[in-house]
Amino acid sequence: MLIIEVKPGENIDRALKKFKNKVRKVKQVQQLRENQHFTKKSVARREEIGKAKYIQHLKDTLQD
Repeated sequence: MLIIEVKPGENIDRALKKFKNKVRKVKQVQQLRENQHFTKKSVARREEIGKAKYIQHLKDTLQD
């Protein structure tokens, strides 16, 4: 549960912005989407390795 403290006289838009930032930092929405279906550990690991290869490829091409 996320708790956002709103100071007296603080604008509601400011409080909403704080809430959105906190949700993003906690990765709450991302966790909900990941938990909608089960992913085998081997598949998750394969995706993780593929992502690492892609990022490494991008770094290599930027250095050249």
